[in-house]
Amino acid sequence: MMLLPRRALLAIAAVVDVAAHARPTPVAAKALAARHNLPPRHLETLLQSLVRANILKGVRGPRGGYELARERRKISAGDIVRAAHADPDADSDGASKLIDEVIAPIVGEAGQSFLAALDRIHVDELCNRAQAGAVFGNIDAKADFNI
Repeated sequence: MMLLPRRALLAIAAVVDVAAHARPTPVAAKALAARHNLPPRHLETLLQSLVRANILKGVRGPRGGYELARERRKISAGDIVRAAHADPDADSDGASKLIDEVIAPIVGEAGQSFLAALDRIHVDELCNRAQAGAVFGNIDAKADFNI
């Protein structure tokens, strides 16, 4: 059973992909989408959410794209999931007292525990695992950078 929606999984994958490919030039959304078999426009709103959360940085221009806004060891999977789910319209509509007063608080507590576990997983670790498994082929493992 998968606990994260596909949007959150895509967000984590996008950040790890950018971390692995963004040096020396930013990663174009089109290239990112191609590597994940998605239409290019499908990722744009997700990538913009990650930019607003200061996880990615958008670079404009003909050689533009996305790069990390922080060091990969300072970005957790929890940060990415929170950014992917930052939706002000997701609040309760008050239609169900059972959901609002009983179920949502308990599920929210479990969700906080899950996010705490994700906060212990950093992009650097995910990149190292991807490299060890040759997920991206031959990419320089020393592509991390300090800001």
